[in-house]
Amino acid sequence: MGFFQLDRRLLYHFDWTVFVLTIAIAGVGLVTVVSASYGGPHRPLHPLVVRQMIWITAGSIAMVAMVVFDYRALSTYAYPFYFMVLGLLVVVAVAGHSLGGSRRWIHLGLFTFEPSELAKLALILVLVRYLRDEPPRGGLRLRHVAVPGLLLAVPAVLVLKQPDLGTMLTLCLIFVTLIFAAGLNLRTLLILALGVMLAAPVGWHYLKPYQRQRVVSFMNPQSDPLGAGYHVIQSEIAVGAGGPWGKGYLQGTQSRLNFLPEQTTDFIFSVFAEEFGFAGTILLLSLYAGLVGRGLWIARHARDRFGALLALGLTAMIFWQSAINISMATGLLPVVGIPLPLVSYGGSSLIALMASMGLLISVNTRRYLF
Repeated sequence: MGFFQLDRRLLYHFDWTVFVLTIAIAGVGLVTVVSASYGGPHRPLHPLVVRQMIWITAGSIAMVAMVVFDYRALSTYAYPFYFMVLGLLVVVAVAGHSLGGSRRWIHLGLFTFEPSELAKLALILVLVRYLRDEPPRGGLRLRHVAVPGLLLAVPAVLVLKQPDLGTMLTLCLIFVTLIFAAGLNLRTLLILALGVMLAAPVGWHYLKPYQRQRVVSFMNPQSDPLGAGYHVIQSEIAVGAGGPWGKGYLQGTQSRLNFLPEQTTDFIFSVFAEEFGFAGTILLLSLYAGLVGRGLWIARHARDRFGALLALGLTAMIFWQSAINISMATGLLPVVGIPLPLVSYGGSSLIALMASMGLLISVNTRRYLF
């Protein structure tokens, strides 16, 4: 089995649905980043836009490379890749680049790199590697999830210390999705759910003060409109101001007047919703729904259990990130700080996600190459 297969059948069975949907969502992101960073007709293109175009190009190359890569070889490299990412997270904790009170990046000269984006993919790979065998009769019991739980706990703790609550939450949701799909026993599921509820007060203790305040203000943002509730209030104003058809491209006042915080990253959905309205958001949500639906279809029709769980994990990563970000922007969830997949500005997230979609295509394509 070669790691890379250059076969004419790869092109013949290429999954254009995943490819086109990925590029389309990234295109929506580029258009929105242009708007969110727009400085007027007399100013040149913002450097953020130029970098985003470079990252989309790099991500597209990574996606095609992963299509050529034989996903079955990942079972060999899952653990080395996982431990490499853990090493990078340790480097971040010791000597990472700080910004806005968070230490999440490694500075590499011309650009910065965020290892926590790779942690999601690394967790998916090791969990799929561990769970690739059929579950025992009666399903997975508590003793069977001890090792997967440890594989989750180490990167989750390192990410939470950055602090990056959004990524930590995504890691946990990916874990739950894969464990449940792998055949978790119902009794074990109830025990784990009880354990999470009992551990919640301990988790609350380790949150930063501003994170606790965001959770508290989630129920009533107006209680602190200029503090913890400011992000949600301004985001809801932007989304509501879009109306049915939006204010028009480059016409969003919330972003033009800089009322929206983090408008190129965490709250880029609000920028899009204000300018393109309900109709535009339905289109964007349809693109995500199409990508998630196709991912589930690929998982359902994969030739082996490893491929099925891998496809499900990659799809879960897209689903949970988009669901959390959009819910956060519309006030349905507390602000935890997480980018909108393939749309938000950021090279590490964009390249990692596009490479992941290439792996998803690889799983589907190799149904025909066995």
